[in-house]
Amino acid sequence: MVRLPLTAEEIERGQRLGALLRRSRGERSMLDIALAARVSPETLRKIETGRVATPAFPTIAAIADVLGLSLDAVWAEISRPEHGSAPSAPDHRAPERLAS
Repeated sequence: MVRLPLTAEEIERGQRLGALLRRSRGERSMLDIALAARVSPETLRKIETGRVATPAFPTIAAIADVLGLSLDAVWAEISRPEHGSAPSAPDHRAPERLAS
């Protein structure tokens, strides 16, 4: 399977996701959250730093659950345009890309 290059919007969405997870984690250690979510600390670190812009849906669902975030809230936060940027057309691929 050939993986297409990420769009600028997907990269920005991944950065917003990482920032949201970091904020939500607060003072809790990355190791504790990763172990509770049953993901590797390296995976969580890569998501939080934006190096993995389109993590697998089950991974995000598990991390969100541990952090007490609803998936609706996560999606609303990461799919909003950045302040000062023009709104773009809706990306109907977004749920699929998040799930890849």
